[in-house]
Amino acid sequence: MSDNKKKLEFDQIIDWFKSGEKKKNDWLIGTEHEKFIFNKDNYERTDYNGQFGIGKILDQISLNDNWSEIKEGDNLIGLKHVSGSSISLEPGGQFELSGAPLKNLHQTCKEAGLHLQLMKKIADHFELLILGLGHDPKSSRNDIKWMPKQRYKIMRGYMPKVGKLGLDMMLRTCTIQVNLDYSSEADMIKKFQTSIALQSVSTALFANSPFLDGKPGKFLSQRAFVWTDTDKDRTGVPNNIFMDNFGYKSWSKYLMSVPMYFVYRDGKYIDVSGQSFSDFMLGKLDGLEGEFPTLSDWQNHSTVAFPEVRLKQYLEMRGADGGPWSRICALPALWVGLLYDEKSLNDAYNLSKDFMQVNILEKARFSAAKEGLNGFIGKVQIKEIAKEILNISYQGLKRRNNLDEKGISETQYLDPLLNIIDNDKTSAEELLERYNNVWSGNINKIFEKEVF
Repeated sequence: MSDNKKKLEFDQIIDWFKSGEKKKNDWLIGTEHEKFIFNKDNYERTDYNGQFGIGKILDQISLNDNWSEIKEGDNLIGLKHVSGSSISLEPGGQFELSGAPLKNLHQTCKEAGLHLQLMKKIADHFELLILGLGHDPKSSRNDIKWMPKQRYKIMRGYMPKVGKLGLDMMLRTCTIQVNLDYSSEADMIKKFQTSIALQSVSTALFANSPFLDGKPGKFLSQRAFVWTDTDKDRTGVPNNIFMDNFGYKSWSKYLMSVPMYFVYRDGKYIDVSGQSFSDFMLGKLDGLEGEFPTLSDWQNHSTVAFPEVRLKQYLEMRGADGGPWSRICALPALWVGLLYDEKSLNDAYNLSKDFMQVNILEKARFSAAKEGLNGFIGKVQIKEIAKEILNISYQGLKRRNNLDEKGISETQYLDPLLNIIDNDKTSAEELLERYNNVWSGNINKIFEKEVF
């Protein structure tokens, strides 16, 4: 009997989450970061095809040692490194490095630096520009070519049915993300609730996408605003996060309520968009009647929910705009300092306890996207909360006492965020100032001044 004729039991799903538990000494840090690639001669986004296209870029990188190809049919769609890191393509050709799970922030920051050095060499070779922002500053949705990945074709057809900006999310946004471990269900719950309550603070601190269609938009984080109208069934703050019974079981039930996109069989993606995973569990999925999901199907389905924090076999922090090299290091530093030190986690939990309410946090998502540090979570201005959590994170990193070869601790990676607080100005506001003054309203200057 093949696996997809065997019924997947709910206990297997719970056990899958439990198997992600790790002892504190084994906790690791996985950093992901996306960036836009533009043609140098006309500032247009790079297509997959062509002499200097995304496919050729991947092919060129694969010539370096220790990379193996990931293909879908005849198309090269990603690369895997022996270190455990990988390069993948977002729908509009945004390049994503999914970093290897590493022990400390010095290692993860070194990994990011080596990747960006490689990307700069590739960019010089192909006469391209690489930009770290949360949202494409100039290209319209129709200007951007889709990458040849089957799952994106399915999502492309489904997104307009459930939100106005889902295609913009796919084509025009970039993020920095960090993946962190948990030791038990109780530890997961505390980290999840704390981090999702503070995710709007991260959005504000990392706000770096004030432009839309070549002009200033209405939001400091256009990326974060896009997520507010992408698909209400799979984004934002799930209703069960702060309930007394929240845990692996509750999260699994939430994921089952998230409409499916696809089922992967024999190297192909089958479109089941909008259907129920619960029906799949019963063998009643339209078009696949009598088949049951495998654990691999469940793992795939767990990736198509996009809340502000996501649980797989680790926790993903998802609230930040893409940005320059220093902030690629700052994002994991913020969350490692808050969540990987017991005192810091307790302090951050107690700080955020008063606004652990879904309605408050949904309003805060919009407020942070629009006004950055001047936004509010409940009745408290985000900048005031940001000051406190940065101090908590700093102390947590200090207690971790991981020193680099110069004897400097991981606290150094918080410096860009501390500077934002000291200057009372987000990166988005600095970009707007340059646009209105030294750039004289010419958005093309961003491709000269802000590239990696």
